[in-house]
Amino acid sequence: MGTILEVHSAISRDLENQEFLAQFEGLEQAIETLDMTLVSEGDILMVEQATNALLQELRTLFETGQARRICTRELN
Repeated sequence: MGTILEVHSAISRDLENQEFLAQFEGLEQAIETLDMTLVSEGDILMVEQATNALLQELRTLFETGQARRICTRELN
């Protein structure tokens, strides 16, 4: 979930699409209200899969320079 928050932080500085940013803000608010004691391993796997799919869709923004890099070094 930290990845989603980092991506939101990075793209909110660069993008002007308010509808897109509003969806990220809604997601961020939902994450803040989660009761982690109720989250199952299956829930975590679904979030990981959704995060990976989102990052794949956002790849174009970062590759074309429309959004700044989140990290200054390569992460594995």
